[in-house]
Amino acid sequence: MSPLTALVLFPAAAAVLFPLAAMAFKRSSQFGVDSWQTAFVANMVGAVLYSFLWVLGGPPIRVDVWWQPMLIAVCLFGGMTTQFIAFNRGEVSVAVPVMGMKILVVAFLTPLLVGEEVRPFLWLSALLSVIGVTFLNWRSSSRGQRSVSIAITAGCAAAVCFGTFDILVQKWGREWGAGRLLPFVFWINGVLSFVCIKGFKAPLSSIPRAGWKWLLLGSSLVSLQSILFIGCLATYGQATRANITYSARGLISVFLVWTIGHHFGNAEGSLGARVLLFRYVGAACMFAAIVMAVWRG
Repeated sequence: MSPLTALVLFPAAAAVLFPLAAMAFKRSSQFGVDSWQTAFVANMVGAVLYSFLWVLGGPPIRVDVWWQPMLIAVCLFGGMTTQFIAFNRGEVSVAVPVMGMKILVVAFLTPLLVGEEVRPFLWLSALLSVIGVTFLNWRSSSRGQRSVSIAITAGCAAAVCFGTFDILVQKWGREWGAGRLLPFVFWINGVLSFVCIKGFKAPLSSIPRAGWKWLLLGSSLVSLQSILFIGCLATYGQATRANITYSARGLISVFLVWTIGHHFGNAEGSLGARVLLFRYVGAACMFAAIVMAVWRG
């Protein structure tokens, strides 16, 4: 497989798997699975799956920089937790496009960290993002507005956390090696996840079998898409091409909710064509903002 093909195929697969994972998590919440239970189980599944990256190897481990994977893990934990709040308590067709702002966060924070000026196209990208969020927030009535607000707020928080996560991985990843840094980060994230137990509304044993099915499906899909995307970057580089393809997940999420969401017990498709059309326009604005920020920012 050529690098160009891989840089399209793997991020595209991840872009499809991500909204499917979001809908699976949303479905599990309908069986009483709360956001803290979702975060705990998904993070544990991620810790197991990312362990297989250890075979990639890496340079000798330095004890004096242990604080680096710990800081990255804190950002990851914050992103994962707010992400699941957005999925479980918000609306998927709003949360996923909003989380695409992660790339804009990276675009703005990276110049600040290295002391460079924020370029004009980034400001235009930010304006397009605001327009996109406005369209995503539009409804034909006030019914369900709270879930939309939660999706936007939690989605933005997740974007900031994941954007910072990306910057730190980029900054320290070469020194550690992907086969060492990422397993350590996800193991530490798994340990941090035990904090989630205090937020459980009920013990995990109370989750019905149907709830477990959707919870484990979502956990596996979200970890798989992450491995596909990060593995592609680690192998082929060219984050620009990969991120543009991956950012299409916002558009894909609205399309999937509209077409097959009912198979996941997702009722957003019943909001009406006008509402979903506005969300599609909003997702398209977000996608345009991301493309502009990556290519011209």
